[in-house]
Amino acid sequence: MNAVSLRVYLVDDQTMIRAALRSLLGDGPDLEIVGDSGDARAAVDEIGALRPDVVLLDISMPGLSGLDALPMIRKVAPDARVIMLTHHEGHAFVEQALRLGADGYVSKDSEPEELRLAIDAVRRGAPYICPNVTAGLVRGIRAATRGPVAPGPSLAALTAREREVFQLVAIGKSNKEIAKTLEISLGTVKKHRENLQRKLACSSAAELARLAIREGLLDG
Repeated sequence: MNAVSLRVYLVDDQTMIRAALRSLLGDGPDLEIVGDSGDARAAVDEIGALRPDVVLLDISMPGLSGLDALPMIRKVAPDARVIMLTHHEGHAFVEQALRLGADGYVSKDSEPEELRLAIDAVRRGAPYICPNVTAGLVRGIRAATRGPVAPGPSLAALTAREREVFQLVAIGKSNKEIAKTLEISLGTVKKHRENLQRKLACSSAAELARLAIREGLLDG
């Protein structure tokens, strides 16, 4: 990577977040924002063309989530460092992001200086996980290894579409609303919900919402 000017690309579906990141990071002799997008699928194409040094990637986005976009980014820009920048601090998200090839993981609730630390670390080739996310990861690992326990539901077992449906169910959307949002049939939504309840061992939307809160997908 060029140590003089680091080229950064932003992927977040919220326009205000992307504007805030541009303002926070700024353009200078050591860093340049080369592009941004609110659509992960479109971002993959641009990243492949621009070949930035670092990609800041949100997780929850309509259409294609950051977790599902990550392997695609790795394919089109294998040398790019990818930092997940998200509100999701649940250890399941962190573990999955790292397995998929993320170089860093930073909570949006972190202090602004944390993002610069993460960028500096990954540009040196070192991984970076912000302290509050690390604390949650440690708690999750300890809970999983504390005595003989039955394996719990895993978000990693979900398909990309099931994750989208899971998020919408968790925030209280009806089957009709989910079908309209994702532009799929009502029958397909019902099938996805059946799969979610089976894979996550949840018998109702309320249980799915509680699991979402526990994993950091929603605020409690």
